[in-house]
Amino acid sequence: MTVDHVIVEADGGSRGNPGTAGYGAVVFDADRDAVLAERREHLGIATNNVAEYRGLIAGLEAARELGAGEVDVRMDSKLVIEQMAGRWKVKHPDMIPLQRRAAELARGFDEVRWTWIPRAENSHADRLANEAMDAAAGPSADPVPTPSSPGWMATTGTPTRFLLLRHGQTPLSVERRYSGRGNPELTEAGLAQAASAARRFGSRGGVAAVVSSPLDRARVTAETAARALDLPVQVHEGLIETDFGDWEGLTFAEAAARDPELHRKWLSDTSVRPPGGESFDEVRERVADARDDLIERFAGSNVLVVSHVTPIKTVLQLALDAGPAFLYRLHLDLASLSIAEFYGDGGASVRLVNDTSHLS
Repeated sequence: MTVDHVIVEADGGSRGNPGTAGYGAVVFDADRDAVLAERREHLGIATNNVAEYRGLIAGLEAARELGAGEVDVRMDSKLVIEQMAGRWKVKHPDMIPLQRRAAELARGFDEVRWTWIPRAENSHADRLANEAMDAAAGPSADPVPTPSSPGWMATTGTPTRFLLLRHGQTPLSVERRYSGRGNPELTEAGLAQAASAARRFGSRGGVAAVVSSPLDRARVTAETAARALDLPVQVHEGLIETDFGDWEGLTFAEAAARDPELHRKWLSDTSVRPPGGESFDEVRERVADARDDLIERFAGSNVLVVSHVTPIKTVLQLALDAGPAFLYRLHLDLASLSIAEFYGDGGASVRLVNDTSHLS
């Protein structure tokens, strides 16, 4: 069988990055009506980017076997697409031979077009990659899901992954003052933190949407990352920081001196409001609504969520089904990254908390 024009969609995954890895690739006809070939393979322990490239290579090899002359490659890895299109340099030593092999295969076609697509549009290849990883794990790693035991061993399907980025430094954060609904600008250090985070996301790719709190310190951080990803920033009011009311702009000591009994209760009871402000229970309610909205809009995709310390803690709390003490005990640095995943079957998992490696 030979065909002139085909569509190749490929995906790779790594559970742990590096961890158990696999790829999937599918070749469609030009109208994307018929599946002409499928490829999937478990790779052992590898990184996500290695798996993505291996999926691409498998897809191109399948297209070559079909005798295709014109190929449209569609992947949700922005890194692979941009490197193959020649717009990004290949720097990592593990990627160089893989990129060369893919480029060699691409030169064998009359024309190859490289297109990034959201993860939700790459579901066929994603399913094949997950099947490859699942098959390698064996039946003992695939127990019957139980709603009371969420996590990677008790979930099914492709999760919606929240990449939770706290905004960069502001003058109030330098002075350790309550910063809620006020709108301080980022400091020079804060702008540098936002740029460092942007480089991390730009090189990673695979992000379907950038969603931000409406406050400027979050929006500027989000806009910096969005430019690296070539995506617009979408604002969600539910991601706004806690309203600290009359404590806005005060230090911990100043708030405690102003309202000693109320402040003491507020530090242990999530139903207590600052004077004229918002309780953590109220924050949890609106953040849960925002989470549900984003899951509905971007199901099965990676979403960069740029927000503030309390909303991010709350998303992590929801993913872990943790009690109220979680909010008081978790520390999140400025411009830190945390990752939470939410599955369609109700399961959830937390993969990363307070990572600042991009700032070093």
